[in-house]
Amino acid sequence: MTKNKKPLPLLENVRIIDAAAEGKAIALPPEGELKGVVVFTQFAVPDDVVDIQVFKKKKNFAEGRVVKFREYSKNRCDAPCEHFGVCGGCKWQILPYGEQLRYKQQQVIDNLTRIGKIELPEIQQIIGAKDIYFYRNKLEFTFSNKKWLTEKEMNTVADNEGGHTNLPLQNMNGVGLHVQGKFDKVLDINKCWLQDDISNQIRNEIRRYAFDNNLTFFDLRKQEGFLRTLMIRNTTIGGLMVVVVFFYDDKTLINNALTHIKKTFPQITSLLYVVNSKCNDTITDQKINIFYGKDHIFEQMENLRFKIGVKSFYQTNSQQAYELYKVVQNFAELTENQLVYDLYTGTGTIANFVAKSAKKVIGIEYVPEAIDDARENSEINGITNTLFFAGDMKNVLTRSFLEQYGKPDVIITDPPRAGMHEDVIKAILFAEPQKIVYVSCNPATQARDLQLLNDKYKVTAVQPVDMFPHTHHVENVVKLEIKN
Repeated sequence: MTKNKKPLPLLENVRIIDAAAEGKAIALPPEGELKGVVVFTQFAVPDDVVDIQVFKKKKNFAEGRVVKFREYSKNRCDAPCEHFGVCGGCKWQILPYGEQLRYKQQQVIDNLTRIGKIELPEIQQIIGAKDIYFYRNKLEFTFSNKKWLTEKEMNTVADNEGGHTNLPLQNMNGVGLHVQGKFDKVLDINKCWLQDDISNQIRNEIRRYAFDNNLTFFDLRKQEGFLRTLMIRNTTIGGLMVVVVFFYDDKTLINNALTHIKKTFPQITSLLYVVNSKCNDTITDQKINIFYGKDHIFEQMENLRFKIGVKSFYQTNSQQAYELYKVVQNFAELTENQLVYDLYTGTGTIANFVAKSAKKVIGIEYVPEAIDDARENSEINGITNTLFFAGDMKNVLTRSFLEQYGKPDVIITDPPRAGMHEDVIKAILFAEPQKIVYVSCNPATQARDLQLLNDKYKVTAVQPVDMFPHTHHVENVVKLEIKN
C-alpha cells in the first residue's frame, strides 16, 4: 500500500532577504518546519513580505511560488511588460535598474572570492547600459497551435498547465516566446520590450495575416503545420533582417506571405526564408533562401563593418558590445610588435577590433562557419594581420601549434558559459603570455579557471559589464599578468 505523501507547507508572512542566481529570490523562514532552510522563489524582490507555497523540498533547500503579497518592498518598481510573470525572460523588471546593477556587481564579487579564493584587486564599478529596453539586435519567435493561455483567456487555470477547451481555433494559435520550463508551450507575445518596436509590428502583422489567410501554426508534438519560427535581426546602421521558417514547401503560400511582408514593411533590407522539415528548430544545417535583398546585413563599430548572416554570431546588445570591447582593448594594452591569440573568437569581432593595435592576431573557434565570417570581416575592413583557425580549442591550441605560430604576448579568451577546458588552461600556462584578458558570461566558471591560473598569474583588474538589463546575467572582464 502506497503511503500518502505529506503535503508541502504554505509559508506565511515570509520576508524575501536576497536575490539569487537565475533571477530567483531567497527567503529564510524564521519558524515552522522549514525554519532556517533557504527557500527559492520567483517574481519577488528583497524586502517583499509574501506567502509562499512550497512545491519542492530537498535536504538543504526548498522551492516555492509566491501566492500572496503581504507587503511590497520599497526596492520594487512596476514591470512595464504586460507579459511579465508568465514569460520566462526579464525577471528583474520589478527591480529598479540601479538595484539590478548592485546585485550583479555583488554576484561577480561573490563568485570570484568564494570560488576563486585568490587575491583580487578592488573590483571596478559595473558598466551599466544606456538603453535598458529595446536593446537586443536579435530575437527568435515560435509559432504554435497550442499557445499558453493566460488567466484572462481561460478565466481560471486550475492545473497551472494551460488548457484549450471550448475556445475558437484561432485563439489556440500564437507566435511568441517559450514559457519557462515548457518546451512545447509558447506564450503569444503582443509587445516585447527587448527589441526595437518594428519587431513587434512585424510579428503581430504576420500573425494577423496568418489568421486572415488560414495559415496553420506548427504543432511540435505532431510535427505538422505551416508556420514554424521567425527570426528578426536589426543593426544600429539600419539593417533589418527577417527570416521566416516554414515546415513544408508550398511555393504559393510562401510567396504570398513574403510578398505581403515585403509590401507592408519596406524598411526590411533582407527578407529570407527556410523550409525546415526536421524534428528540431535549428536551421544551422538548412538552406537559406533569399526572397528580397541580400543574405546578410551589416553592423558598424567605430570604423569597422561586420557582416552578419542568418547563422552568424554577434553580441546581441550592440551598444554594450562596444563598451565590452573597449574594456578588452584597454586591459590588453597592446603594442604594434605583439602577437595576440583570441581564443573562442566567434566571428572574429574582438580579433578584428584589436588588430589595429597589434602585430598579428590569431583567432581560434570551434564553428567553421564562424571562422569563415571572421576571415570575411577582416577582408571587408582591409585587415591583413589576422589569421583564423577552426577546431576544438583543446585540439587546436597544442604545444606544436604554439611552437609553429609562436607563443603569444597576450591571450584574449571569451569561452562559453562552461568556461575553459583544463587542457586549454594547461596550454595557456605553457604559452606563458605576459598578459591574459578573460571575458566571461559566467563569473562562476571564470572564478574556477582563475584559480587554476593562479600559480603563474595574478589578477590585476576586474570590470563587470551589464549586457542584459532586467536579467540576472552579467559579463565580466578580468586582466591577469604573469607573476615575476
